[in-house]
Amino acid sequence: MPSLLTGLGFFVDYAAAPAPAIYPPPPIAPMPSSTAPAPDAATAPEQAALARLYGEPLFKIPQDLYIPPDALEVFLEAFEGPLDLLLYLIRRQNFNILDIPLVQVTEQYLGYVEEIRNRNLELAAEYLLMAAMLIEIKSRLLLPVKKADDAQEPEDPRAELVRRLLEYEQIKLAAQRLGELPQYGRDFVQAQIYIEQSLTPALPDVNAADLQAAWRDILRRAKLVQHHRITREELSVREYMSHILKQLQGQRFVPFEQIFQPEKGAAVLVVTFIALLELAKETLLEITQAEAFAPIYLRLAYSAV
Repeated sequence: MPSLLTGLGFFVDYAAAPAPAIYPPPPIAPMPSSTAPAPDAATAPEQAALARLYGEPLFKIPQDLYIPPDALEVFLEAFEGPLDLLLYLIRRQNFNILDIPLVQVTEQYLGYVEEIRNRNLELAAEYLLMAAMLIEIKSRLLLPVKKADDAQEPEDPRAELVRRLLEYEQIKLAAQRLGELPQYGRDFVQAQIYIEQSLTPALPDVNAADLQAAWRDILRRAKLVQHHRITREELSVREYMSHILKQLQGQRFVPFEQIFQPEKGAAVLVVTFIALLELAKETLLEITQAEAFAPIYLRLAYSAV
């Protein structure tokens, strides 16, 4: 039967082919000694470099190269804590989180803890606390259940662990959804465009409305800075006392309002009123009134003969 030699790429018919001749094996070439110089990149262009050290190709591993034991460790799964590991073990085997088979989960969990305990004792301390909790729950499940006095069903020892797992899973899924949202600097960057501006600034156009508003503002400020000039007017009380006596001569009663002249200003009214009070003080006139709230009259004072 013909068979396919993938390495050579052709068919060979064993029935038609003659019997192969037996030849002695070819001599084995001696291995190059460690003192032999390493091939140069120029002399051996077909040989690929193992690495590059400071930009130079490296075709041979140095004899004194030290590789730490932990350098080649590969971690297939990275967990963020005991709950993350426990949730991973449950979901990987499609266990019902409300009915956890603690025997299998505890054995797998303790196996992982033993691995990290041999490598990193500080990291294993946090996981050992959860391991102790799993062993306690497993022990409580093996003990006989005590019936309560009020005929209520006893609480499942796994209830608190299930609650914590469900809460952690919700937070973890929410964090994954937040991580899938586009973030600035990771998924997109802000576009920045440099626009070269002219050295000569472009001044805006001024319309008639702007000029009108500016002119009104100047007028408004000018009204706030007005100057007032006050002139002094000399008024004599004695002179107005003589005017009042002349008005009262020949008349029996004169209304109070008739003595004053409002058209001459407030200063004249004040001086007239002061002159009236001075005349009353000197008993040269009388201020009379027929009844309460009646009009006020003035008359010259006279003595009985």
